[in-house]
Amino acid sequence: MSPSAEIMDFEFYNPVRIAFGRDQVKKIDKFVPKDAKVLITYGGGSAKRSGTFDRVVEALGDREWGEFGGIPANPVFEYLMDAVEKIKTEGFTFLIAVGGGSVIDGTKFIAAASLFEGNPIDIFASGVGKGLPVEKAMPFGTVLTIPATSSEMNPITVVSFEELQAKVSIKNEYLFPTFSILEPELTYTLPKRQLANGLSDSFVHVMENYLTYPVGAKLQDRWSEGILHTFIEIGQEVLADEEIDYNTRANFMWTVTNGFNGFTASGVPGDWSSHALGYEITALNGTDHARTLSVILPATMKVRKKEKWDKLLQYAERVWGADAGDEEARIDFGIHKTEEFFRSLEMPTRFSEIGIEATDIDYMVEQLAVHKRDRLSERADQTLDISRKIYEMAL
Repeated sequence: MSPSAEIMDFEFYNPVRIAFGRDQVKKIDKFVPKDAKVLITYGGGSAKRSGTFDRVVEALGDREWGEFGGIPANPVFEYLMDAVEKIKTEGFTFLIAVGGGSVIDGTKFIAAASLFEGNPIDIFASGVGKGLPVEKAMPFGTVLTIPATSSEMNPITVVSFEELQAKVSIKNEYLFPTFSILEPELTYTLPKRQLANGLSDSFVHVMENYLTYPVGAKLQDRWSEGILHTFIEIGQEVLADEEIDYNTRANFMWTVTNGFNGFTASGVPGDWSSHALGYEITALNGTDHARTLSVILPATMKVRKKEKWDKLLQYAERVWGADAGDEEARIDFGIHKTEEFFRSLEMPTRFSEIGIEATDIDYMVEQLAVHKRDRLSERADQTLDISRKIYEMAL
């Protein structure tokens, strides 16, 4: 049974201005100071090919601007430091990230590192740096092109370290964007794989705060269930090859943003073990973040069934309509439907689909220890041995 039946104390803060809908990029002129010198960050070049970059430049008007491109998926510390040096050398005062979660996460780190007094690696903990606090950051805005992580409306960044084979996150209130532009039409050119990744990534974000233990947070539970229902309802429509529907993409974009912007996480415990285990997979072989989660979440449900019994049952009944058999049969039905949902998006649910073998498990468990991820989950009771069992279940 749950250790608590009362909603937990919380402090909620989210200062991000959202401009949602058609032709919102032009509002950059209103949101960016007139005297700002702006560095536009982006990824592999789709921002330019799609014309979005030029629209941002047009919206900046007479402001002085520069660019820093090539931010990869799973933004790399060593590469991001080149942008930090550029900012210090050329005197930029404002950042605009044009891209998805990786570009936005990378830009958040750049914003913090550019004003950090000391070695920016020490912003990070988890065995990478000293875990020193971020006490200021450059102001920045975002133009979201790939809905997936909610980074456009949260204070979290995830950065990878090539030499250390590590992937580490930071949460700090100075990492909130000042504004985020959400134009659903910017998703029209995305390949199916990126759309599926976005649906899956956000689905698991919601589950990390939902699939814990009951604390009487009725509204948060219903918010989470509503988001999950929406993903299930629109998933196939988002991936459809036929004519793209604006309202479907609008619901997709806004639902993803709400998946991890703090609303569903307030007053409830959080797990985040699926993410921790998934980070080690990405660090090992570069698998897309979302594709690690679609494998790890079902395995976690199976291994941690007893510990998550109450919420697994609620999830199965409320989200998937399980109403037959005893409690365990309903829970198993919910787990099965979760795997079935991921497979319907052409997402992997087994290690064999993402290039992980049984011989890799020892190394990943060792890395969990190195990165101080040896007491995971909402109760801090997921030991390395349990994490090993989850990896083994995913084979």
